[in-house]
Formats: sequence, structure tokens, C-alpha cells
Amino acid sequence: MDMNLIKEWFTLENIMELIDSYRSFGPLPGILLPMVEAFIPFLPLFVFIMANVNAFGFWLGFLYSWAGTILGALLVFSIIRRYGKKRLLSFLRKHKKVQKPMIWIERHGFGPLFLLLCFPFTPSALVNIVAGLSRISTSQYVLAVIAGKLVMISTISFIGYDLKSMITQPLRTIPVVIAIFILWFIGKRIEIKMNSVGMDEKERSH
Repeated sequence: MDMNLIKEWFTLENIMELIDSYRSFGPLPGILLPMVEAFIPFLPLFVFIMANVNAFGFWLGFLYSWAGTILGALLVFSIIRRYGKKRLLSFLRKHKKVQKPMIWIERHGFGPLFLLLCFPFTPSALVNIVAGLSRISTSQYVLAVIAGKLVMISTISFIGYDLKSMITQPLRTIPVVIAIFILWFIGKRIEIKMNSVGMDEKERSH
């Protein structure tokens, strides 16, 4: 099977035709495509999101893409968190390229995860695997995924839905930058609150 031919097939036009072919299934194709990308990283998430907003409209396309990426990320995280210590996947934990980011995520928690997941070209599959192998709490991970994917998906949706305006009116990117800062700030406040609650529970147990 030629991987290059497979990659070449995933154009915006082909994906939109695929979505139209399964329109009778409602939002399912729009959700499944981004979800599957979490398991098969070489699939073009950028194209899936652009196809969704053009096929379903901006808001529905954004929501379906956001839901799909979150579901995919949580599934990968859950599988790795549950089976990562098993013999089959133990080699991942010992790999140097996994150990370094794993320790970094454990030390910094929500912040780096959120920022990594905000950017469209971050290898999110690797991030999900590393997070699953790390000792970061599930609540911190879920928060980072929801907020980070919100920024990433909304940015791509905005660009894909109105690409011409983004080029001719670059000032329209300012709301995206502001949204990233606001979500990061809120996430950090929630993280501090969760950590303080966790510390209180530990003290009570002792």
C-alpha cells in the first residue's frame, strides 16, 4: 500500500465529497474523521476541519471537529493510561524521546499541554501518548485538551471558512490571540484550584 497515494487522496474536495456521500448519517462523518486522526496521525486534521466548516457551516463544522478531536484524544489517553505499563507498551515509557517530554509534563501540568494542543501542527498523537504515560492527573489532561483543542479548532475553522478575509484583513487574527491568553489564564487558575484541593485532601489523609 503506497502511503504517498493515500496522503494525496486526502484533499479538501475529496473529503467534502466523502462527507456529502454520508450526509444521511448527520454529524457522524464530521465527528469521526477528526476522531480517527488521533489514532492515525498522518491523516490531515487541517483538511478535515476545513471540510467540516465548508460542508456543515462554520458553527456546526467547528462543533463536530472539536467533539471529534476531543473524543479521539481522550480515547488514546485512556488506552495508554490503562495499558501503558503492560509489557506490550512498556518500551514507550523507556524511550528517550518519550521520557523527556513526560517528565516535563509531570512537572508543569496544564500549562505546556494547553500550549502544545493550541497549535495545529503539534504532533498531538505523541502528546496524548506522553500524557497517558505520565503521572499528570486525568482532570488536568481533560481540561488542557478541551481548552487547547477549542483554540486550535476555532482558529483552523476561522481560517478555513473565510481564508480570503484573513489574508486581506490580518487584524482579524487579534481575537484569536486574545482567546488563547484568556483560556490559558483560566486554565491556570483552575489548575491552581485543583492542586490546592488535592493538597488539602492529602493533608487530611495524614
